[in-house]
Amino acid sequence: MLKYAVKRIIAVIPVLIGVSIIVFSLMRVFSPDPAPIVLGQHATQESITAWRQSNGLEEPVIKQYLTYVGGALHGDLGVSYYTKTPVAAEIGARFPATIELAVAAILFASIVGILLGVIAAVKKNSIVDATSSLVALIGVSIPIFWLGILFIMFFSGYLHLLPSGGRINVLLEPTRITGFYLVDAALTGNWEAFNDAGRHLVLPALALGMYSMAIITRMTRSTMLETLNQDYIRTARAKGISEGKVIGKHALRNSLIPVTTVIGLQFGALLGGALLTESVFSWPGIGKYTVDSILKSDFPVVQGIVLLVAVIFVTINLIADLMYAFLDPRIKYSSKKEG
Repeated sequence: MLKYAVKRIIAVIPVLIGVSIIVFSLMRVFSPDPAPIVLGQHATQESITAWRQSNGLEEPVIKQYLTYVGGALHGDLGVSYYTKTPVAAEIGARFPATIELAVAAILFASIVGILLGVIAAVKKNSIVDATSSLVALIGVSIPIFWLGILFIMFFSGYLHLLPSGGRINVLLEPTRITGFYLVDAALTGNWEAFNDAGRHLVLPALALGMYSMAIITRMTRSTMLETLNQDYIRTARAKGISEGKVIGKHALRNSLIPVTTVIGLQFGALLGGALLTESVFSWPGIGKYTVDSILKSDFPVVQGIVLLVAVIFVTINLIADLMYAFLDPRIKYSSKKEG
């Protein structure tokens, strides 16, 4: 398994290089010159030129890219044009919020999606199956930002049950230890902050996780239907094994192999695609920060965030691949080519 993991890591290096080249090129081709934005509309041409020289933007593009890659390999993602703070520090201050939101969303999507998918497969062609299919269709069809607005109007504006935005009441913000408010509040025993952070997390997590939940529901239903028609399932039933064990121990475990891949892909997508949700709910994560940085042509910040998300996406998919052996002991990883 170790050799397989090393091979996968080596294989994705060209992908990460490609991602860095694409985002580096797009920012310089399609984004406006950051110098007038940073210095203001009354800046002189001399001050603009001096600013560009001090930030290395007058160098040849290839040299700029090589300088950026060299710094990234040493953990240096550059410095924000606006705050003059290292990009790594800027991302580190906001990334825990995005991870917390993405984890909550994927947990909701996985638990509800797998549950609905299993029930729909077991109760095929029933009203339960039709209902789960309708829920999945709604989750796929409704745009996240529109769903978020509906949630705010209903749960916050009409029922007054949950906050409409933000991450926590500023007066209850826990002592920063990990950057994850729920974890920090629990570690410090600040249960009032824990409750408030959890209430702020519910609506954005539901809005963000609905699409993934729909995808997982469909995949689970499809794989469960295929598995339930296998010979070993019929054999297990013929031996008198209870239906609960047949479904839970035999059918579901084997069905989770392709579902695990989908969950890994969806989690990576949630980390990179939370910008609409974060904008609607004023969630202070990297999604909203990325949008603001793109509008301001803050090249180092955008490049750093995209590269980080790409690395996390690849890592999550590697973990999902390695989980196959746990879910199905028949799968063995080998460096030898199969004949």
